[in-house]
Amino acid sequence: MGYFDYSREPKSDIAFVDMKSFYASVECVKRGLHPLKTSLCVMSRADNSTGLILASSPMFKKIFGKSNVGRAYDLPFDIKTRKFSYYNARKQGLPTDSDYVRYIEDWAQVTLIVPPRMDEYIAVNMEIQRIFQNYGSPDDIYPYSIDEGFIDLTSSLNYFIPDKSLFRKDKLDLLSARIQRDIWRQTGIYSTVGMSNANPLLAKLALDNEAKHTPTMRANWSYKDVEEKVWAIPKMTDFWGIGRRMEKRLNALGIFSIKELAISNPDQLQKVLGQAGLRLWFHANGIDESNVHKPYKAKSQGLGNSQILPRDYVKLRDIEIILREMAEQVAIRLRRAGKKTTLVSLYVGFSKQEVRSSIHTQMKVEPTNNTAILTDHVLKLFHNKYTSGAVRSVGVNYSGFVDESFGLISLFDDVDKLEKEERLQTAIDAIREQFGFTSLLKANALEEASRSLARSKLIGGHSAGGLDGLK
Repeated sequence: MGYFDYSREPKSDIAFVDMKSFYASVECVKRGLHPLKTSLCVMSRADNSTGLILASSPMFKKIFGKSNVGRAYDLPFDIKTRKFSYYNARKQGLPTDSDYVRYIEDWAQVTLIVPPRMDEYIAVNMEIQRIFQNYGSPDDIYPYSIDEGFIDLTSSLNYFIPDKSLFRKDKLDLLSARIQRDIWRQTGIYSTVGMSNANPLLAKLALDNEAKHTPTMRANWSYKDVEEKVWAIPKMTDFWGIGRRMEKRLNALGIFSIKELAISNPDQLQKVLGQAGLRLWFHANGIDESNVHKPYKAKSQGLGNSQILPRDYVKLRDIEIILREMAEQVAIRLRRAGKKTTLVSLYVGFSKQEVRSSIHTQMKVEPTNNTAILTDHVLKLFHNKYTSGAVRSVGVNYSGFVDESFGLISLFDDVDKLEKEERLQTAIDAIREQFGFTSLLKANALEEASRSLARSKLIGGHSAGGLDGLK
């Protein structure tokens, strides 16, 4: 390896713990069922043929070949009758012979389809966090999401496993196994652990690319494994930080593998892709500047909210109601963050029945976090691009942030009016903060098209407008 002397790189003993099929496992355990042997699917709008699959058990995935994200109509059986769907099978190129039909229908009959219960998942997550704290201080723990997180065990290894004859790699494996055991004994949830005696990046790569396929559900990737394991990751999109879009940009530079990325010219990558390109080059060589105490955070891409609507929205007024609600909801988050936006973006996706491309549009604006102004911008973007068609998904995003204190006042602005609007907005935010989002709603929240009330009853990432669990 010509670029790096790994002996000079920082070394930490990291465990990255991921709960296996977390939502689905919680639902199985709550019903006294084995989470690895039960066919169960967590589905939003579980009584609807267009229900969204949020999570599924390993057995469900094995039988029906479906990942966590999909629709009820993509399944090879009808969720109401549990009968084989020849239409869906032919559309997906699945067999339709009698043995396969019987196989699918038999499993469909015993498959559980349940609605999400975020409060239950959060409660179990809190139990798991307490287990983590048995092995490391709060400063040594970095929750990555509701079902996974990093633990820096550097200072804990010798305390829990004092045997001086063991290498740190062996100690890390033994301690990670204890954590897995404790999680299972207390919650019934199986967990997978990516480990590294180097840095968090390699622990994450070990989890995603090896641990999930081992009998122990643990794997360790450290500096010595970079050439043999990191460079051998088969798909570029299996590498942390590379999505389909970035993969295409790398392909355009003649880079088609992680190894080619690692041995490419970093100056060229930075020139074409900016800091993201340089960071990926370091990562491809196993170098990670982040740590659990000060984890790397990508620059904010903005604040936004997107949602898939419960039905096709055809009426212009109904679509406008949704856009107004989303513009306001994201504006509230913007004010909570103490920021103003200079760039407003809008996404509109059409029904499957519509043969047309989705709308992606944006506009630069004067710095603002005012709900009324932002709503006007969002509606303007919509009216400039939308002509007709049934809408099924929408998204609003604000970015290009400046501090809230930043403001531009034109000679033509009514200063008194602006101050009055700001005071009113502040008062509304304060009331909602104390009594909940639904304590003050516009009259159109009572209309059939509105989604404010329905989404406010959900928790966490499924809350109204992504407002982090509105009261």
